[in-house]
Amino acid sequence: MTSPGTWGFDVTVPNVARIYDYLLGGKDNFEADRRAAERLLAAAPETIVTVRENREFLRRAVRELARAGVRQFVDVGAGLPTASNVHEVAREVVPDARVVYVDNDPVVVTHGRALLAGRPGVTVVEGDVRDPAALLADPGLRAVVDFAEPVAVLLLAVLHFVPDESDPEGVVAALRAPLCPGSALVLSHVTNEGSRPEAVSATNSVYDNASARITLRSRERVAGLFAGLTLEEPGLVYAPEWRPERRSPLDPASSFLLVGVGRC
Repeated sequence: MTSPGTWGFDVTVPNVARIYDYLLGGKDNFEADRRAAERLLAAAPETIVTVRENREFLRRAVRELARAGVRQFVDVGAGLPTASNVHEVAREVVPDARVVYVDNDPVVVTHGRALLAGRPGVTVVEGDVRDPAALLADPGLRAVVDFAEPVAVLLLAVLHFVPDESDPEGVVAALRAPLCPGSALVLSHVTNEGSRPEAVSATNSVYDNASARITLRSRERVAGLFAGLTLEEPGLVYAPEWRPERRSPLDPASSFLLVGVGRC
């Protein structure tokens, strides 16, 4: 869950990636991030469900695509490394799966490169989702990914940090442009449908003072991001409803996270 803006390393400003890390139980965060996350949880405790269900969806979607024969993955807005990263999940199924992690935060990129050093077929590149042409042209990405073969592009909890003026639909269209048949778009996006007004207000307040603002969108807007693709069953649903591995006691809508996998 990362921002497409330019952050810089200021520990006094809550950082989107580090807030997410804290909510997942990670340790790569600072006091400002923890305070912001706790304010968010106090007003919108369902946020913890959102971030955890996002991670579970990532695992299920990557595993399903690997089983279907996809061997290349590009995780845009990857954020700080955490448990069960894309390459770990994919390589449980396809041992030689190739993975590129993309983030615009130089601290995240440096940390990721250090952790992944010495792993052939896995790399971390610096790129901004709002500049898909430069992202796709990155030599590090091109050294790992062959667009003549199917590629899964992952946009997990990142597009709600792309404001309308930055044209999220255009961003997705540009990232899809080089994909060959059999490729996939894996997407998750927080929705404003069914959200409590006070939770929406609290969420906006926290992120207005963080490294990136958040834009909650309707189901219709999120569905439009898959235009021209064939949605895998069960379609565009709340995260807990996408091919669950076990029955959840939660109301799926409590995740406030719409997810889907579209195939080219």
